[in-house]
Amino acid sequence: MESFDELLDISTKIHGHICAGQVIGVRMSMLGLEHINIDDPKGADRKKLYVLVEIDRCATDAIQSVTGCSLGKRSMRWMDFGIMAATFVNLETGKAVRITAREEARELSKKYCPEISEKYQRQLAAYRVMPEEELFTVQEVKVSIPDCDMPGRPQRRVQCEQCNDYVQDCRDVEQEGRILCQACAGKRYYEVV
Repeated sequence: MESFDELLDISTKIHGHICAGQVIGVRMSMLGLEHINIDDPKGADRKKLYVLVEIDRCATDAIQSVTGCSLGKRSMRWMDFGIMAATFVNLETGKAVRITAREEARELSKKYCPEISEKYQRQLAAYRVMPEEELFTVQEVKVSIPDCDMPGRPQRRVQCEQCNDYVQDCRDVEQEGRILCQACAGKRYYEVV
């Protein structure tokens, strides 16, 4: 795997700018991969790796750039928890680790870079050098990933009996004996005009 600086450079290009979230995401990914024994996430180990991210912020772009996992490959899943955390799963061994960025790290940045008065720049610099145990909480966890959420071809593809759209990956809903897409089952996020 590339060095921290190389991975941060790749992440920054993908994300569009450097920020503390990029540093956290790169370091979090490197630590997670180490804990689950994944050495080559974009190569030989790519089919062994699954990542669940809990926030849709900067760190998620960094995690994607380091691990090679993505929503489109179905090797990354977004859990809308709003927490700066990710769980890294080795699909071959079942070993999994959840890593959370510690809130205390924001304040601790003063200890590592007291000469930088602007807090975002200080955090950006401090997160590069802060010890892992001060920056992250690491938990060994067990994760059950449903077959319908695994990478690979769709397990099932059915047609909604109301709108006729096709629904993949077990996202259909049975309601009053009918197979419906989630929108027709009442979970529409849009309004047809």
